[in-house]
This record gives sequence, C-alpha cells and structure tokens, in this order.
Amino acid sequence: MTLLAPKNGLKRRFLPWLTSGVASTLVLFAVGLGATFGSVSVAEGASAQNQIQREAEISDVRIGQHGQRTRVVLDVDRELKFEIFTLPDPYRVVVNLPEVLWKLDDAAVPENKGLLSRMRYGLFAPGTSRMVLDVKGPVNVANSFMLKPVNGGRWRFVMDLAPTSETEFLEALAQQRAKARQSLDELVAKVTPDSPPVLATPTLSKDQRATSVAVIAPRRPSVSGKRIIAIDAGHGGVDPGTIGVGKTYEKNVTLAMARDLRTALEATGRYKVVLTRDRDIFLRLRDRVQVARDANADLFISIHADSVPNRKTRGLSIYTLSERASDKEAAKLAAKENKSDLIAGIDLSSESKDVTNILLDLAQRETMNQSARLAQELVGELRRQVMLLPNSHRFAGFAVLKAPDMPSVLVEAGFLSNRQDERNLLNSGYRQSMAGAMVKGIDQHFIGTEEARIH
Repeated sequence: MTLLAPKNGLKRRFLPWLTSGVASTLVLFAVGLGATFGSVSVAEGASAQNQIQREAEISDVRIGQHGQRTRVVLDVDRELKFEIFTLPDPYRVVVNLPEVLWKLDDAAVPENKGLLSRMRYGLFAPGTSRMVLDVKGPVNVANSFMLKPVNGGRWRFVMDLAPTSETEFLEALAQQRAKARQSLDELVAKVTPDSPPVLATPTLSKDQRATSVAVIAPRRPSVSGKRIIAIDAGHGGVDPGTIGVGKTYEKNVTLAMARDLRTALEATGRYKVVLTRDRDIFLRLRDRVQVARDANADLFISIHADSVPNRKTRGLSIYTLSERASDKEAAKLAAKENKSDLIAGIDLSSESKDVTNILLDLAQRETMNQSARLAQELVGELRRQVMLLPNSHRFAGFAVLKAPDMPSVLVEAGFLSNRQDERNLLNSGYRQSMAGAMVKGIDQHFIGTEEARIH
C-alpha cells in the first residue's frame, strides 16, 4: 500500500521513521493536508500507546437531535485520541481515530437523522480508522470530547454538529487549512532541521503534462520470467462501495474475487500476482494504479460489482477506457466509481481538473488498443461460464483505467441489487469458475500479443 505524503517526494526521505511516533504524526498531517483540514479537535489526555489504541473496539453508534444541533455518540471500550475536520463539495464531517475494530451492525447504522444524511466508517490507512458523515449543509463542530464510563459502562466519544452559514463555513475552512499547512511545515522542519523541504508543487502547462507522459521509463523484464498481473479489489475500508439487496458490501465481494483470481493465476505457474489491497483498507484511486506500475505489471484488472434501481438487471460486463462513454449507464457508473476518494473523506479541490489531458494522448493509444483486445478475450471466455449483459464490452472514463503504459480493464462482476447475482457472487464455487475463465482469457491475450510481435 502506498502511504499518502506531500507531493514533493518526501515519502522516501521519511521511510526510516515510519514506525516512530513522529512519522505517524507526519503521515497524519500529510493526509490532512491532502484532504485539507476544516475544524480540528484533539482529545486531551488520550493514551499515547498506539498498539493499545489499535485494539480498541467501537460497539455502537447513536444519533440524537437537540434543538438545531445533531449529536453523534460512539461507544468505545477505552479512551481514544481523535481528530475532526470538515470538507465542502459535498459537505462532510470526517473523524480520524487510531486503528480500531468496528463492531457495529451495518444494517442499524443511522441515516437521514438531524443534520446527518449518511455515515461510513472503516480503515483509512495503516494505524488510522476514519468515520465520514455526509451532512445536509454547512456545519461546524460545536463540541467534541470523550466521556468517562459511568456505572461500569463504556467510554463514549461525543460530537455535536450545528448548522452554520456557507460564508462562515468557508472562512473557518480557510483558517484551518492555513494552520494545517503551518503545522506540517513545523513538523517537517523538526525531522530534517538542516534541510527544510519546499512543499510547493510546480504547476505544469497542459503541453508540459502531456510531454511528461511520453517520457515513460521502459518496462523492466520480470526477474522470474513470469507475467505480472495487478488485481485491484474495488473500494475498501471507509468506502464500502455499493450495498446489495441482502446488505452485502461490494468491498467484501471484490476482495474475495481478487483473492480467488490470484489463486487461479498463480496455480498456472505462469503468473505473478500483485493485489492493490489484501485486506479491508481504503486506497486512493491513483494509488491503486501506482501499486500496479511500481510492480511493473503487464496487466491491471479492477474488480467491482454494480447496483441499479431495476432489480431484475443482472450479468457481468467489462469496461475499458474511453472519454466517450458507450452509453448513459456506462457514463453514470464511471462517475459514481470516480467519486471513491470523495466518499472516503478526501478533498479533491486542489487536484487537477482534467487528468485526461495528461493521460489520453498518443502515448496511450496502443495501450488502449491492447486493453480492448484483453476485454474481448475475457468476454469470450466468461460467456461460457456466467451470464453477461448485452453489449458486455463497454467504455467509460474510469479513473483507475488511466495508466498510460499498462493494459487495463474493469470487471463489473454482477449486480448486488439483483438477488441471484448477489447469491452467485457470495458463492466461492461461482467465483472460482469465473476466475478460471478469466485465466483462460488472460492466456489468450498474451498468446495474441506474442503472435502479433512475431508477425
């Protein structure tokens, strides 16, 4: 997993400290700077023993309305350190905690109460769990504190949210962003006092960005002689993905499928497999692609499961990259999947508005052609094992398919909104049959690639 760090290449410099308290704080600040802090609150007197904090358990969540304020209460078995910040577009309240065990009944998690629209939670990064609250408008955090146990009960984390104006929200946000950047500068200076880093990132023109894509390092031959396949289990951690008709979380289905496909590929002896994630943890879209590129992967396969209002719709489909979607449904699906970082409580306001300027150029044309050929081979083999959607090879602008030098496909394995598809995807035998068909499709892709080179 790629840890988030400031955009100036500081990550390598600080790797020796990744197990220290200073490094943990640095990474947390870096995550905050990438997401930009709104209001911040730190519980006083919290335990500094991270290992103990990671074992904390959150067993219940309650939402209450007190006048105009909305109170959020978490039951936890010990005192915790926490940080809170707010984000706009859309309005969200984000709570960072030490790595904890979430022992909540997913079906009973509150929704649409008071100022709250929806709540998500999970592992955000090693050592950091996150709760994200979608709220109905601009809010401020009026109070946040830990309550000691009473009469043998549990510790309680309490947070009060109050409505505010958009102007006041943005003013507070700007102030806290400045404080967060100053704090990060001071922390970095303490770690490397002799060479304080420059956190500014140079702005490149569109032409410069396009040129940078064309200068791609040549692919390194695999030391083992095996083809390297990167498998991306969609969603994870604080981002559950779609939730099925039987309350199945997409993130759990995709991880199970990724592991089954890894097993099937490695059993051939011809492939080495890299998973972008092998546990229930959040990973940014761009970091998923970077994991594959760092591994020098020959192929990138992202696995997902869809959900639509029509519960009769079922079947598998495979997507490859195109900024012109093959249909309206494909465009909507890509737009939904590309919001994964927002769902996890990350502020994308400072990101490039048009990443496709960097990636969709001449350097990527052959890669896109290879992706399309891979999709056709997979469809040809999968149709013998599972039900496919009509026009099963589709096109859309998925962010995880935008590597310029690596054929990439996104597999929508079925619809969790359909009971039969949901049952199938929860069945290990069905997933293994699907994985076997995909191995054959991948084999055919490489056979075709070698034949094309010979001729």
